[in-house]
Amino acid sequence: MIEFCKKRECLSREDRLRRSYYEVLRDELDQFVIGYSLVGSYNNFLRMKIPYPFVELRELKPRARIPSTEFEAQNSFLIIFCEDAIDDRHKKYIRYFDANKTTKTNLLHHKYFPNVENFNRNIKYFETDQFFALLRSLLPVDYALLIQRSRQTRIQYALTHFHVRVDWPIADASEDLARYLRYISKDLYEKGDKYAEDLQKKLFEYYGVPVMAGGRRTAAAVAAQYFRQFDGITTVYVASSESRGLLRMDEKGVSKAVLVEIPDDRVKSLAELGGISRNSFTKNYVVARQRKNVVCILNVRYDYTSHALPSEGGRLREVKPDANWLTVAEEHIWPKPAVLHRAPIPYKMIYATD
Repeated sequence: MIEFCKKRECLSREDRLRRSYYEVLRDELDQFVIGYSLVGSYNNFLRMKIPYPFVELRELKPRARIPSTEFEAQNSFLIIFCEDAIDDRHKKYIRYFDANKTTKTNLLHHKYFPNVENFNRNIKYFETDQFFALLRSLLPVDYALLIQRSRQTRIQYALTHFHVRVDWPIADASEDLARYLRYISKDLYEKGDKYAEDLQKKLFEYYGVPVMAGGRRTAAAVAAQYFRQFDGITTVYVASSESRGLLRMDEKGVSKAVLVEIPDDRVKSLAELGGISRNSFTKNYVVARQRKNVVCILNVRYDYTSHALPSEGGRLREVKPDANWLTVAEEHIWPKPAVLHRAPIPYKMIYATD
């Protein structure tokens, strides 16, 4: 049975150290993308004097329909962060070539990087001071940004490519997942067209994406499935102008982060949950104020139901289109980006008013 990635206890000491380093860097990347996708977007709306379109809590439920409205002020992007360096044999489906490497020549040609004349090739490395400035400047580019281990060293990570296309067919991704979960034995269409269509819909549900999602979210789901054949961890971040949130897909599953309004009279109880004062909560967790509400970051982690886990004993089974594949596992109010000394506060909101 295919594993998503090699577990830590199965790694050599060297590879365990590298995984620890990857996870530290991923923590830093988490903070940056939350700030850019959520806080940055909120500020965009303020500058444009447009009311912020908060996500309705029902949109965070599994299989929820998300309105198809696109918001220009919402920051959108797709990032693929790999623990390993991608072998050239994968270029058939993950389109990264010399033409879209993060080099001065390529950036001059595409005119994406605003300060390209002062481009230093070392800024593409995660450890450099200017890495996030480079990342921020390239996030609006179509398709994906690729961060992976440098081939010159075992421990350095770099933003190696931009404008990366994910060209693995949805049918192939669905077939790969369906075989893993034992809904088919070999071929996606072995039980007919309708069955194959149901399995393709379930691929999107598995990754917390609506079936009719736009290009970035579709590419994210397909990429997340494709990279499961790697030994190492891959984390996919996607933010879209429709969903108004940040979706993260990794070795543990799926999580979503959005901005939410919380009535001001609940701040005291939230502060008590966190074991802090009201002032400390406001300082560390409140992104903004709106009338009698405060704006905070809600992160939702989802678990897979039995229908989305490998069958017992590896037996073949039939897909049930109406059965949920995801369930809400945890809800937390997250500290603002860059806050180091405060932990997420558990706070159930999604089903609180049902």
